[in-house]
Amino acid sequence: MTMTLDLDTMTIADKLQAMEVIWDDLLRSAEQVPSPAWHGDVLHARELRVREGKACYADWAEAKRRIREQAQ
Repeated sequence: MTMTLDLDTMTIADKLQAMEVIWDDLLRSAEQVPSPAWHGDVLHARELRVREGKACYADWAEAKRRIREQAQ
């Protein structure tokens, strides 16, 4: 199936909403989505930063709120 979106006319908010819909759909079959090998390296590096007290993360709901505010 080929899908075409007119990205030039979509707002940032529209694009983010489309991405959220796609991610929500992918989550329903997450076990079928392959994870690249480099993901393991990134996760290991982040775990190390957490253990060393050098990491700072935002709650996902808060991060989405900030992204939406910047897009407006």
